[in-house]
Amino acid sequence: MDTVIVQLPDGPGAAPGAPALLRMGPGDAAEFGRGAPACPVAIPLPDQGVSRRAGEVTAAEDHWRLSNFSRSATYVVENLEGAGEHLKVAPGRLGAPVPFEFSRVVLPSLGGGCRFKVFAPQHAYLDPVRQRAPGDCTVSPFALDATAKYFLVLVALCEPRLRGTTAAAVPGVGDVVERLRADPACRDVTRSAVNYHIDYLAESKLRLVPGDGGLRKREELVGLALRFDLVREEHLALLPPRRPRS
Repeated sequence: MDTVIVQLPDGPGAAPGAPALLRMGPGDAAEFGRGAPACPVAIPLPDQGVSRRAGEVTAAEDHWRLSNFSRSATYVVENLEGAGEHLKVAPGRLGAPVPFEFSRVVLPSLGGGCRFKVFAPQHAYLDPVRQRAPGDCTVSPFALDATAKYFLVLVALCEPRLRGTTAAAVPGVGDVVERLRADPACRDVTRSAVNYHIDYLAESKLRLVPGDGGLRKREELVGLALRFDLVREEHLALLPPRRPRS
């Protein structure tokens, strides 16, 4: 099972499209840095200001660790779902645990843009209903964070069926974009961002069997989310108020 996904930075002259991904399971490690012809690295960062072996990402059960091989440079890990939240990994620090599900690793560089993203989709959350027996708490098999933007996309997909009948149509990507843009925090959301969150939900969070894309994928996400009460009526409050029809 993939517990960590690294979105590799675009190389020089890379064609636009889906980003390259490095999938890692527990215990897997991947070095990052400038690399060398005789010593390539899994996560290449082609900047002259970055060490050839700058550091290492190591996957754990439901998170990841960052090692900083530099003798002088501090690395910063940003929480992409937070409001400026970040942590610093000092020179020489090995195995620093990263608690964020969506992260961006930023290194000092000559170009000023040396960075890559790391996702930890297997973050575990306790079931909201705890068992009375001590030590008998249940961990949900679907590790969903209700504060994350991907969850907001899932709620928007489920909204028509939660408000109407089981036969209600599943919204299209454009419908989800329009629905979320009413929220000031999502004013700049794009179709590509919504598509990314849908793919992330399908492949990494709810682990759907690979199949058709587009409408079929959205329908399967909605069906699974509603079948197991992953999205419920109370989650509709996370969406922005509906605009009155003119």
